[in-house]
Amino acid sequence: MRILFLTHSFNSLTQRLWCELTARGHELSIEFDIADAVAEEAVDLFRPHLVVAPFLKRAIPASIWSRHVCLVVHPGIPGDRGPSALDWAILSSSRQWGVTVLQAEAEMDAGPVWASAAFPMRPARKSSLYRNEVTEAAVVAVLAAVDRFAGGNFTPPRVPGQAHAPMRQADRAIDWSAMTTAEVMARLDAADGFPGVADTLFGTSCHLFDAWPEDVLRGVPGALLARRETALCRATVDGAVWIGHLRRAGGIKLPATLACPEALALPEAPLDGWWKAGHRTWQDIAYEEADSVGYLDFAFHNGAMGTAQCRRLVEAFRWAAARPTRVIVLRGGPDFWSNGIHLNLIEAADSPADESLANIEAIDDLAEAVLRCTTHLTVAALGGNAGAGGCFLARAADLVWARDGVMLNPHYRNMGNLYGSEFWTYLLPPRVGAEGARAIMRQRLPMTAAEAVRLGFYDACLPTTGFAGEVVRRAGDLAAADDFSARLRQKAERRAADEAAKPLTAWRDEELAEMRRNFYGFDPSYHVARYHFVTRTPHSWTPRHLARHREPDWRIPA
Repeated sequence: MRILFLTHSFNSLTQRLWCELTARGHELSIEFDIADAVAEEAVDLFRPHLVVAPFLKRAIPASIWSRHVCLVVHPGIPGDRGPSALDWAILSSSRQWGVTVLQAEAEMDAGPVWASAAFPMRPARKSSLYRNEVTEAAVVAVLAAVDRFAGGNFTPPRVPGQAHAPMRQADRAIDWSAMTTAEVMARLDAADGFPGVADTLFGTSCHLFDAWPEDVLRGVPGALLARRETALCRATVDGAVWIGHLRRAGGIKLPATLACPEALALPEAPLDGWWKAGHRTWQDIAYEEADSVGYLDFAFHNGAMGTAQCRRLVEAFRWAAARPTRVIVLRGGPDFWSNGIHLNLIEAADSPADESLANIEAIDDLAEAVLRCTTHLTVAALGGNAGAGGCFLARAADLVWARDGVMLNPHYRNMGNLYGSEFWTYLLPPRVGAEGARAIMRQRLPMTAAEAVRLGFYDACLPTTGFAGEVVRRAGDLAAADDFSARLRQKAERRAADEAAKPLTAWRDEELAEMRRNFYGFDPSYHVARYHFVTRTPHSWTPRHLARHREPDWRIPA
């Protein structure tokens, strides 16, 4: 079928559904929800059999839903109505939640139900639930709904329900003098990603994001207790909460201590090196080991890796490589493995061009440290999504294992035609061939883990259920294998041969020469694209590689 996506943006859920439906042979095109007239034009051009709305912030116009079946993906259980479904579910501590695919009508979220899927709620941020449980449930429900529509003999039932009001900042407000850590975390979790919780720090209005509970530090409720790297710790009535990021009024989201330089007067609360803390606390880089395997986690917010974070991670990796282990597993974070350089920090810098170069140099240092490691076998275990430089940073490891369901965006062109670094020119062609490398770098579409393995880009696609345990099992087997010493020796020999043929420094210098043109050249595309990305500028058009119905040679099949 021809299926038109009407969506606010090409977010991770929309990307996943795009991949799943395309793999099943459907012809898809996308139109961003910019204006009713634009959506109407898209429908007229594409003449879809079905319209799907994976992620909308306003209603589909009656001029479309009255003439076409439009299926809306709602992150709530059947009968739930309203725009803050997941927010209310988190704040009310719901144990079970779900996704409903319903038909658009005049009343929001009240149309007939074509399919639904349920999942148990875990204590987590809204953004994490959305990228994981909501996405997986949406795939199940949308595929069922599409099949039912294609079958032509399904009558969707109407489900009675009740609309809830949009969640306002008054509903999210934190009373630091009276609320427990659990109560504070629920409000911050329910607002994570968007819109954040309105609050005041150092006498300045701001919105809070990226919260972590703290079990050890204590103080007067509401008092700011300490800082650690870029996070702030604030006391509750029974503990404390770390605030990793905030957005000051009129500004962009930044690490807390960078958004509020006044925080540098707070006492530092360091951890014991890189070892994983034995209690709940803010720790963006953590190490643990078992059975001759070292596991290095780096839970950087939204997968963005700033200059200082990359430098610290290089230090942590080199420390791990000096441990008496055989395998190092780079696990990233639970929602993102890495999305490459930190665009918000770059935008906030005095010289974005200089900071861009410093950031790409720092992430290249990390990639090079992994590539040059001959004491261990290295594994990148992607349990979360990866994009741009993060996809190629992972490929610096000897093996890349990705969880089935993660979304990969192994390209740079969407960010103002960036050339890219992280040694992709060295790492990619031997895996997928010269033409395959050109195709990956030219296209701007997402890739599933299964596709990455099929192309030879990554090495294994592991099931979502039990992914963490399977990584541990495989890493342990790798460390205990009889041929471990032989594999390590072969790795060192390959690296020496490659170095003799063309040093890593040469590959790196060639890539950085191109990147300098992006950062300092006459073409401002990268700086313009970064600004719009960081400031969340509303879309004014749909890119041609998504809006296939707007291609000059588009014709409706006879």
